[in-house]
Amino acid sequence: MSISTALPSLDSILLAHQRLQQQRPLVQCLTNTVSVNFMANVLLSAGASPAMVDNPEEAAEFVEVAQGIIINLGTPTTALVEAMRLAIAKAQQIGKPWVLDPIAAGALSWRGQLAADFLHYQPTVIRGNASEIIGLAGLGHNSKGFDSSNDPADAVDAARALLQHTQVVSASGAVDHIVAKTGQQGVEQYWLAKIKGGSEFFPLVTASGCALGALVAAYAAVTDAFNAVVSAHAHFAVAGKKAHLLTHAPGDFQREFINQLYLVNANDFAHHLQLSVEELNAR
Repeated sequence: MSISTALPSLDSILLAHQRLQQQRPLVQCLTNTVSVNFMANVLLSAGASPAMVDNPEEAAEFVEVAQGIIINLGTPTTALVEAMRLAIAKAQQIGKPWVLDPIAAGALSWRGQLAADFLHYQPTVIRGNASEIIGLAGLGHNSKGFDSSNDPADAVDAARALLQHTQVVSASGAVDHIVAKTGQQGVEQYWLAKIKGGSEFFPLVTASGCALGALVAAYAAVTDAFNAVVSAHAHFAVAGKKAHLLTHAPGDFQREFINQLYLVNANDFAHHLQLSVEELNAR
């Protein structure tokens, strides 16, 4: 599986951000109980529209009207898992972009097996912390699950291995690492994008990573997968940086972060974004 040959840049991020504001894509959120409210507020403030349609009776039907889908394994239940299976099967069938957030995939066996099973439905993007990416790829056994015990740089090989199932893999942290491939089979190129910024308060705000996955799904509705992931991470990093400069504690930061997701503009991206894109060495 491969994607557009165009590489993300400040210009492509600005265009994606503009499209997000104009189109306000509808994102279907099948997510954990901890993240529902914050995820919805993040999507609304950033420029998208959330819909928490997560029951087996309606999940697949709603995929037909949604522009993007987030599948988050934070608090799986039997009914929610069934809804997820139905939703991603429909998404794969009709070509809707969907994002897999494999929370604790390397730490707990049942959800790890669920995440592995969901890979058969070819997610557009896999987004997690470094430990989750390593755990999902089967390249490590030290994942703490909800907490990241690895640096995102440690997850690059695992992310690259997962590209057999998806278009883009991101591992978030102090410096987000995003791995993708372009071109066609036989002439593929592998790329690593790095985004630095955000805030040290992010780990102290429940569901910040979950909400990032939802924003990736929103951007995937308006641009290609690689640019969508970079744009979502950039939006988060810049808004987080601005919020951090205005606050001194996690509670205030959470409120101000929602404000800055809404307020961020082209000048903010140009001033605060720290992005690099490099080609990964061939194996």
